[in-house]
Amino acid sequence: MSREIYFTIKEASEILGVSPLTLRNWDKSGKFPAQRHPMNNYRVYRLSQLERVIEDIESNTTRSNAEKRIKKLLIRHEE
Repeated sequence: MSREIYFTIKEASEILGVSPLTLRNWDKSGKFPAQRHPMNNYRVYRLSQLERVIEDIESNTTRSNAEKRIKKLLIRHEE
């Protein structure tokens, strides 16, 4: 049985290259929902979630779709 690795919102924001505020807004809007730590209810992100976003961005076949999705998230954040 493998255990999932979790990252704090600060760590996840550094990995994805966005601000923690952006991740909070994506979570609130349901675009990129966070998990919640059972003891303190802080937002945490699974490694598999982060890998999926990174793979979407780096993938040649879905790059344009991923870029559009990320751009849409960023635009919504700025509104």
